[in-house]
Amino acid sequence: MQEPGSDGGAPRWVIGCAIAMIIALGVIGAIELLTHIIGPRLVSHYDAFPAMADAPKRAVSERGLPADPLNVAIVGSEAEVDEAFRRAGWVAAEPVTRQSSVKIAESVLLHRPDSAAPVSPLWLYGHTQDLAFEREVGPSASRRHHVRLWRMPNVTYEQRPVWLGGATFDLRAGISHRGLHPTHHIAPDVDEERDTLTANLVRAQQVAATFRVTGVGLRVDARNAEGDRFDTDGELRVLVISPGNAPHAPPVEPPVSWAVRMKDRFWAWSHRHTR
Repeated sequence: MQEPGSDGGAPRWVIGCAIAMIIALGVIGAIELLTHIIGPRLVSHYDAFPAMADAPKRAVSERGLPADPLNVAIVGSEAEVDEAFRRAGWVAAEPVTRQSSVKIAESVLLHRPDSAAPVSPLWLYGHTQDLAFEREVGPSASRRHHVRLWRMPNVTYEQRPVWLGGATFDLRAGISHRGLHPTHHIAPDVDEERDTLTANLVRAQQVAATFRVTGVGLRVDARNAEGDRFDTDGELRVLVISPGNAPHAPPVEPPVSWAVRMKDRFWAWSHRHTR
């Protein structure tokens, strides 16, 4: 006796399930193709600085874990970079020593200022950061703007050194989510810190040119080596310091492709509605 609704072949519900599964797999495949192959190719852009295509995208921790995203690159000699940050109100961070570690602990626990407090070491090119700068917020070193910079080996821009870095904002001091050691926890919006750093240097009239290239790529709810969440539109901003630190009018950033503009708009909309 045949099942109602069948003609001797497979039952209709089996055929319906198979069709639904094929459609679902097709949709999943299309999404994967768009987000992992087509999308990244459309929004990746290195025309302004092709050498950045092969640059690292994230620093790593001492244990080799992916750490903060690299979202800025500074062009200029070490002396020019030092002076540019000084004029922008940022201070060079002290190296990590027993004395500087005691000072930052006192700053955090006793709410004392420590504008040159050390930043924890991260690794790139096989060594810790070459330079680090910060701008304290509030009465202690618990909250601060900061950036780590590494000089890129064998890479220059218009015959000038390039420093690749990660700018993040320390929200508070605490204990790592992935261990029992003390650390600073970063604010998840790393793009805001990248843009704050840019604005500070531009306002100090230290930027002769600025443009964007692709950095780590879109990341939502990603984690650094300490387990802190971060989100980013995936862009890296290159800041060309004015030669000799001569005052320079705010530069105009060149336009990006339509695909990158669409990505930026989508990111801004989604970020605004999910914060």
